[in-house]
Amino acid sequence: MILGIETSCDETAAALVTDDGRIRANVVASQADLHARFGGVVPEVASRRHLELVTPVIREALAMADATLGDVDRVAVTRGPGLIGALLVGVAAAKAIAWSRHLPLVPVDHLEGHVAALYLEPDPVEPPFLCLLASGGHTMLLDVRAHGEHELLGTTLDDAAGEAFDKGARLLGLGYPGGREIDRLAREGDPDAYAFPVARVPGLDFSFSGLKTALLYAVRDLAPDELARRRADLAASYQRAIVRALAGRVRAAAEQTGAERIAVVGGVAANSELRASLPGAALAPLALCTDNAAMIASAARFAEPVAYPGYLGLDAYASR
Repeated sequence: MILGIETSCDETAAALVTDDGRIRANVVASQADLHARFGGVVPEVASRRHLELVTPVIREALAMADATLGDVDRVAVTRGPGLIGALLVGVAAAKAIAWSRHLPLVPVDHLEGHVAALYLEPDPVEPPFLCLLASGGHTMLLDVRAHGEHELLGTTLDDAAGEAFDKGARLLGLGYPGGREIDRLAREGDPDAYAFPVARVPGLDFSFSGLKTALLYAVRDLAPDELARRRADLAASYQRAIVRALAGRVRAAAEQTGAERIAVVGGVAANSELRASLPGAALAPLALCTDNAAMIASAARFAEPVAYPGYLGLDAYASR
């Protein structure tokens, strides 16, 4: 059994996953309410909150799985990318547990974890497949050829899709997290009310900065009363433009590579319009779209562990 720990941003998470991909426990303590007053994640606040939560969350995961540390064969932890202070909390906790039990430790790349969410029971997706990974910090297309083996086909040139949702929500005066708020409000609006642009960039890359600027200008042109009346239409049209960019690139990549199967992972994979726009795609379960530790433990099933005590010098990294 693998104990997974995830603290890359504003979720403190721990999970217990078996070698055959069964989730015994998956506990996530979100800091969304804590950061909502700031309109986004404050790194120092997030790091301090992780320090308070990491031990209780691990204890809760063990209790949920009816297990003890004696049942754990190895420890997995997110090493990066993410907020460096937040990552160091998880890495330190994982080192301490692994070292105290003389267990091996598996450092996991956060993005590999998102893909590995697809490999968990009860409906695992087996490679090869084309994968759209869309989250708050990353947007990329991956040609996944085997467990832990992929080729990068395209990535964002500026903002990630999740970042575009969060910034758009702030412009519209909505709460945090922005993607969830825009998705909720968009159901009340007309997605054809505004013709927001979809950037045309070479290859299979993405760009969302121009779309964000277009929303800024649209909001500035409206009086406060008119903005309140058109807010749902703006949200629906803005969401439609983001989804069109994502789904369009996925289809282009599938045609270019001849991929027969498409998968979508990451926090943006929870967006209702994106899920509807890619019928037939393998979608990560909603509980595994946002940051969680089960996906980190899943990735550790296909990675080489570092033997005791060689991981004591292991460091985190903020970006690739």
